[in-house]
Amino acid sequence: MSEYMVVLTRRAIKWYKIMKGRNKVDKNVKLKRYVRKGVPNEHRALVWMCTSGAKEQLDRNPGYYQSVLGAQHDPKLVEAIRTENVLFRKSSNACLQKELFNVLAAYGQHNPAVGYCQGMNFIAGLLLLITMDEEKSFWLLEALLGRILPDYYTPSMLGLKTDQEVLGELVRERVPGVWGVMTEHGVMWSLVVSRWFICLYIDVLPVETVLRIWDCLFYEGSKILFRVALTMIHQHQAAMVEEARSLPDKIFTEPGSLSMATVAKLRATCRARILAEGS
Repeated sequence: MSEYMVVLTRRAIKWYKIMKGRNKVDKNVKLKRYVRKGVPNEHRALVWMCTSGAKEQLDRNPGYYQSVLGAQHDPKLVEAIRTENVLFRKSSNACLQKELFNVLAAYGQHNPAVGYCQGMNFIAGLLLLITMDEEKSFWLLEALLGRILPDYYTPSMLGLKTDQEVLGELVRERVPGVWGVMTEHGVMWSLVVSRWFICLYIDVLPVETVLRIWDCLFYEGSKILFRVALTMIHQHQAAMVEEARSLPDKIFTEPGSLSMATVAKLRATCRARILAEGS
């Protein structure tokens, strides 16, 4: 057995002892320490529900999810979800399609100020994979979008834009070398970190790493996003500085020959494939 598996087994035993026979957990110093080291997958749904406040909201609002799911949905909301969500292609699992659509449609009905925004599909999809339950996924989505990350997914995305600027200030204070290079080249922070924050690192880091980040995000709140970003920037600052300075020259050598004719041909092929899958 690898050293890593030994660690995971030891942690799983500790989690079993504190979770045995329980359907609720309360925040405390010991639990926080355990969460930071990673929640075993079999306990993850319950821990997320309890530490985020989603379980409390579910218990206070019995039947609410079914009511918003069964309401008449705005056709524009329905079309936006179906059009933007790559998981709804014919090659996708039919059950996942239905459950994911239900969660997103119910949330859009619940919070019309947000409706549906790109990125929400990845978040809701991962929630469903962990909870295997539409209603729990709905309330976890509400915890994220309504309380932990307010205004991230509204049309103005004010919360997201604000936190991008906050990260910029933190980098200026704590990783000044990277800040200096970014400023020197006029690179906007939104170009660098918007994908990190909007998808909560889903398409940036390995899934196992993302889940551990979310363990802490549900427990400790949005500061975790900054902790992750600062750590990634700090660990790769030397490479980032070098890449920023050498990139303009490398773009004409490293990719090799690339003509507009090649790009046009690939665009035509890919466009036809996308249209065929959507028909």
